[in-house]
Amino acid sequence: MGCPHSVPRPAEDRINDNPQDQRQERVTNDISDSHSGLSFNQVYRIEKTLGEGAFSVVKECSHRQTRKHVAVKVVTKAKLSREDDLALKDEISILKSLDHNNIIKLNDVFYEPSHYYLVTELMNGGELFDRIVAKAYYNEKEARDVCKILFEALNYCHQNGIAHRDLKPENLLLVSKSNDREIKIADFGFAKKAPTSECLLTQCGTPGYVAPEILYGVPYGTKADMWSLGVITYILLGGYPPFIEQNQRELFKKIKKGQYEFHVEYWGDVSTDAKDLISSLLTTEPRRRLSAVEALNNPWINGSSELLEGKDLGANLAEFKKFNAKRKLKHAVLTLIATNKMTSLGYQFRSNLASSP
Repeated sequence: MGCPHSVPRPAEDRINDNPQDQRQERVTNDISDSHSGLSFNQVYRIEKTLGEGAFSVVKECSHRQTRKHVAVKVVTKAKLSREDDLALKDEISILKSLDHNNIIKLNDVFYEPSHYYLVTELMNGGELFDRIVAKAYYNEKEARDVCKILFEALNYCHQNGIAHRDLKPENLLLVSKSNDREIKIADFGFAKKAPTSECLLTQCGTPGYVAPEILYGVPYGTKADMWSLGVITYILLGGYPPFIEQNQRELFKKIKKGQYEFHVEYWGDVSTDAKDLISSLLTTEPRRRLSAVEALNNPWINGSSELLEGKDLGANLAEFKKFNAKRKLKHAVLTLIATNKMTSLGYQFRSNLASSP
């Protein structure tokens, strides 16, 4: 992206003629970035490690001029397969095209001989699910508000022809420790342009959240994301996932059949409209599944805040805490072994899929 040429403006069009402010503006415009000819380490100072993956590490860094803190995904080129390299460039291209309050922002990219540096905003608030389970009180309005934010962000993606393909709790982050509504969808590593409803074929995602059409190996589109949001909505209200099996073969079998239930001890007092919404998302036929814009028109999403505040989810919050503790442990183990798209659904994915008709 180049800078626009400076065009003199008539005096009446000048917004700010204060010399001090003009000096400040010149300094702001001279902030170093990837276009300045400087290396990443000349522009940023590495502070600490935030996380690690198979071929990348996420660092908290500070800009040497502005002191602003950011998160930087440092990718080692030598560890990338050709497929991984193309996927990373897809991720960069897609993130550059997105501009939404609830989608993580890619600020800059440094292309250097041995590494790629993806500079994004820093998420100081941690994972959304960790924030929820830290609550002493939890009600349907809070769950509804989260769902509405996620549906709005997904609607933006889908309107722009982009499928995320890996929606799960680990990719729902908070900007700060003080605001529960500043949620950002992160990790567009599997994201892909999806101009039609049946244009994607790659079998990728995360086992408990993956849509049945992906498991069947048939062409799919953005509706696969809506299935994942159906799973997330179920967890936000019930406190546990709709599809639970220790054996991955059995898990895939249940997902492909859309086999789940609303157990009365946890769902008896939950709004009927909320359960109807989940049922409309967890339908195995993508054409019958709600789109993001249809989900936003659901009566529960637009229901009375006062009424939903009165619907306590205290018993389900206890289940939520147990589920989240198991999820964190499992995620830590999987992070150590996951290497690429073909293993994102598990090392024995092919054999498990073959035996789950």
